[in-house]
Amino acid sequence: MNKEDLNRALTALIEKKQTLHELSYDDTRYDEVEEELHDLEDDFNDEYGAFLEAALEKVHNDLNSDTDVLLPTAYLPASTGGTPSPKEGVWVDSEKYPGKEARITLIPNPTRIVLTVGKAVQQELWQA
Repeated sequence: MNKEDLNRALTALIEKKQTLHELSYDDTRYDEVEEELHDLEDDFNDEYGAFLEAALEKVHNDLNSDTDVLLPTAYLPASTGGTPSPKEGVWVDSEKYPGKEARITLIPNPTRIVLTVGKAVQQELWQA
């Protein structure tokens, strides 16, 4: 598996998601962009899903989380820039952070999985 190809595909997917988010529902391009996004998600999950799901499974296990592992595209942030906000990614329960809102996000540049706990904790858990 080529890490650069994975990162490019992840970046393109997040950028398309961001483009869709910026459109209003009544925009004439909305349906077309939404369909393009779904096609990119399907292609991404077909190409990299097994690899990323294994990484996500390990992350969930390391966090002692009972939360189900979802498709990698569920863990995407709203944009490719910077660090994810505390509301991005997938919520997970974690025995390491009881009573706290913990989220896992799959981010690019380089491709990695980041844990965000509230506004105070952000930790890289895995890197491709």
